[in-house]
Amino acid sequence: MHIGFLGLGNMGGPMAQNLLKAGHQLSVFDPASPAIAALVELGAAAAASPAAVARANVELIITMLPAAAQVKSVYLGEDGLLANLRAGVMLIDCSTIDPLSAREVAAAAAEHGNPMLDAPVSGGTGGATAGTLTFMVGGTAADFDRAQPTLAAMGKNIVHCGDSGNGQVAKVANNMLLGISMVGVAEAMALGVALGMDAKVLAGIINTSSGRCWSSEINNPFPGVLENAPAARGYSGGFGTDLMLKDLGLASEAAKQIRQPVILGALTQQLYQSFSAQGNGGLDFSAIINLYRKDA
Repeated sequence: MHIGFLGLGNMGGPMAQNLLKAGHQLSVFDPASPAIAALVELGAAAAASPAAVARANVELIITMLPAAAQVKSVYLGEDGLLANLRAGVMLIDCSTIDPLSAREVAAAAAEHGNPMLDAPVSGGTGGATAGTLTFMVGGTAADFDRAQPTLAAMGKNIVHCGDSGNGQVAKVANNMLLGISMVGVAEAMALGVALGMDAKVLAGIINTSSGRCWSSEINNPFPGVLENAPAARGYSGGFGTDLMLKDLGLASEAAKQIRQPVILGALTQQLYQSFSAQGNGGLDFSAIINLYRKDA
């Protein structure tokens, strides 16, 4: 299949590489020319703009962009994808944006005659490279079935979440809970250690008791508990604080638009905003424990 791919960053680049490995033909675009060059070396064709991708006779277009503003610009701009694309070409946006923006762009695409899916991902850069991402997909069942073989070249778990925008709903709800749970684990671990308990022993009890969760068992924030967690390497790698802050902001904004209370989500957003403002935006989000540790 001839696929257009826009957005070749830390996630999009490896995803595009896996499509090439699966035998697809790619026309690619990214504002950063080195990102394009890396894909061209592997057999992709370079495009000079989103419009050029749309005019490249592609059968499918995938985007992986930083935020809703870029998604709207690329799809809805005067010289964007829809302005240059023939009807019938499927569109898949893998960016993480708010659900209402996703539905707005999908509605414009449908009016133009292009079926569209929102398909944000989970699994990080490691999952993108290994082709084991989870895709949370919003759109019609028929379009999901049509897109599934292509998504399978980049991911392991491909879940249909319902109508347009529901992929983004799943992503922001899950990541809001992830942020809340990490703050909870950070508070509990910091309290237990401050009261004199060994961090590993405490984590072991939590992980076999009612407090068990991913934030404690897989990505425990206390240094020395897990050998392979970001806490063991100065909180480098993993899922960055600023990325968590972005997702919490999306959840908060979506909740505000429908007047749905997210009290813990909003508090967690403020904690991460404060932590980022202290210069910690590039650290793994588990580093939030340093707000609580007296020895940090």
